[in-house]
Amino acid sequence: MGNPTITATYRLQLRGDAFTLTDAAAVADYLDDLGVSHVYLSPILTASEGSTHGYDVTDVTTVSPALGGREALTALSEELRRRGMGLVVDLVPNHVGVANPRENAWWWDVLTHGQRSDYADFFDTDWRPDNGADGKLALPVLGSDSDLDSLTIDRTGEEPLLAFYEHRFPIAPGTDSEDARAVHEAQSYRLVPWNSGLIGYRRFFAVSDLAGIRQEDPRVFDASHRELQSWIADDLVDGVRIDHPDGLADPAGYLDRLRAMIGPDRWLVIEKILGHEEPLDDHLPIDGTTGYDALAELGGVFLDSSGAPALTALSAARTEERGDSAWLRQREPEIKREVASTMLAPEVRRLVRAILREADGDYVVEDVRDAVIAVVAAMPVYRSDYSPLAGLAHRVIGSVVAEEPHMAEPLAALASALIRGGEAATRFHQVCGAVMAKSVEDCLFYRTARLVSLQEVGGDPATVGVSPAEFHLAFAGRATRWPRAMTTLSTHDTKRGEDVRARIGVLSQVPSLWAECVEQWERIAPSPDPVLGLFLWQNLFGVWPVDGRAAADVPDFRDRIHAYAEKAVREAGTRTSWNDVDEEFERDLHRWLDTVIDGAVGNALGSICTQLAPHGWSDALGQKLLQLCGPGIPDVYQGTELWEDSLVDPDNRRLVDYDVRRRALDGLDLPPVDATGAVKLHVVRTALRLRRTRPESFDTYTPVFASGSAAAHLIGFARGRSGAAQDVIALATRHSVRLSERGWGDTGFTLPEGSWTNLLTVEDVESGHVRLSSLFDRYPVALLSRTSVAELPGS
Repeated sequence: MGNPTITATYRLQLRGDAFTLTDAAAVADYLDDLGVSHVYLSPILTASEGSTHGYDVTDVTTVSPALGGREALTALSEELRRRGMGLVVDLVPNHVGVANPRENAWWWDVLTHGQRSDYADFFDTDWRPDNGADGKLALPVLGSDSDLDSLTIDRTGEEPLLAFYEHRFPIAPGTDSEDARAVHEAQSYRLVPWNSGLIGYRRFFAVSDLAGIRQEDPRVFDASHRELQSWIADDLVDGVRIDHPDGLADPAGYLDRLRAMIGPDRWLVIEKILGHEEPLDDHLPIDGTTGYDALAELGGVFLDSSGAPALTALSAARTEERGDSAWLRQREPEIKREVASTMLAPEVRRLVRAILREADGDYVVEDVRDAVIAVVAAMPVYRSDYSPLAGLAHRVIGSVVAEEPHMAEPLAALASALIRGGEAATRFHQVCGAVMAKSVEDCLFYRTARLVSLQEVGGDPATVGVSPAEFHLAFAGRATRWPRAMTTLSTHDTKRGEDVRARIGVLSQVPSLWAECVEQWERIAPSPDPVLGLFLWQNLFGVWPVDGRAAADVPDFRDRIHAYAEKAVREAGTRTSWNDVDEEFERDLHRWLDTVIDGAVGNALGSICTQLAPHGWSDALGQKLLQLCGPGIPDVYQGTELWEDSLVDPDNRRLVDYDVRRRALDGLDLPPVDATGAVKLHVVRTALRLRRTRPESFDTYTPVFASGSAAAHLIGFARGRSGAAQDVIALATRHSVRLSERGWGDTGFTLPEGSWTNLLTVEDVESGHVRLSSLFDRYPVALLSRTSVAELPGS
């Protein structure tokens, strides 16, 4: 195709009200200067009005007019092409937005005409007579059954509409009358209470505003990918990121069709969250995942595993919950059972009905439901029908039978359904993924607090620390098997930004000091709940300002912390929840946060944050350099080229000030490691420019080890051309707290023969034995290149 080689992406979050495709084109020069090869966009198809993320697509056939439409997309692509850069788009194949039915023409037609609609089969809808809604499409929008008395007919437009307060629904031809209840009864849909457990369509997890579509139907695939196909035909895009393929009926089949559409060379990565010991299926026609597996490795190698016992003891003392491996392995299935029995009960019920239809013999519904929930709760991955997981389902079922032999018969029905490979098997795998997401990432990760930086998408809070040996084996494997997979440290889905996690991770190096601080703060300002308190103390530590300003004086800081805490406690669901808000408890929570921010505890928190900030910066720079120079295609999430303090969405989708970054980029000159974050920008630009200039120097992977008394504090690797000498060496400092007490001493490493330059300090480095005390004199990281810095563009 002659399109640019992909060496690094930069993720942009588009918003119709604030950052459009035209705005993206306006920062292309900055991203070019930064060293990015490809701009990576959030979804650009037409989404719900006012959407700030784009994942609630309502019209798959058009580029969002709010973002500038097809014309703006073409202009952006042309601007990037002019600069020798490329474009990657984010595609959402699993679901569409239906919050306002009138915005989604397909959905509106289905509501209007029911099973006679041309789009009736496009959605994964439940029209069966035993669906609990008399074969009609159940829509969970009412507060209670009595709300049916509040229905009215809205005749203000060209056509009459059934109205429930601000909601509007179509009226099928020939069914209009003056009696709103009678009109409702005559429709193909039925409005039901939100908590009735009746939902007539597959949702994205438990989000009723997002309805699943059936990509397994070739008509649906063709219709929903027609716009992408035109982008490919016009050579506007160079790669595609696929959102949540695990929700589809047949992910592998879908990806085969997609690969055939986009061609063999365009970059294709999937948002696949791997289990802790799950390999990525190398039969899939993809370049890799979006990088949560790399995130866990990059962050983990900077954690100090020796701090785990003290952190476990603190968690046990403060919360009566250890938060360690044994505790988590017990709690995870318990929460999965809870989620499967409550918020995802409609999906489980539909799965059970499918099993019973396919089963040979008579089974008690409740027995089959209990058996399904037990297996789903024990499943360690999102879905078990990928090639490397062959046999996993039968082992999990076997373990459940061994523990609960009374379930043997209903489990036989489930096993039979999985063997048949029909509707029940499809729904089983879809339910497994939904339960995993809602119970672990969106619940368990808010209910435990041993070390919250580990509680990340794709992460494993049971294990504190990744050893250098594990790290190198993982990265070497990525270099060999998935050299074009995306790697990341921050995304729009991460629970905390990369620098926040790095700072919190330092607590693994000072667990005793941290325990003393928490005990003291709790005496002065007791938190309203022990688990929530330990959880929030760490998050506050991760984001507290260290630039000399009081937290109360930082714009939006207070509002952001209050919003985050409220979301966290509702996701946990132990003291309050989204569906059952405990207003008194939440008032106590907000009062406590204000007490911390405005009082003596806030001053003490700021003091310890400032004391430990250099170690957080060291780890943040280390993980960033290793990501940018490591195997795979590194993604830089918008704004993270400077220090960032983002928490979970929507906090991590805040607008980025590119004027500040342009000025910082223009003024870079060996910046100090301080609160400005200019040093991070320096590291990012230097690494990205090197990678874009010499992509051939990033093929091989070789671990670098030090010798001497502080050898364990070095983590690094060499990259080079296949069959040639090493060209690039990236080195970082780990466990810097203990290192600061004794120094590098005689520790060093052997630098291969040749002419080398540390690109971060613009200093020549002689080959042979290199003392790390000298190499890391200015920065806790080093980027060595055989190429003289004078030969690099922009130097």
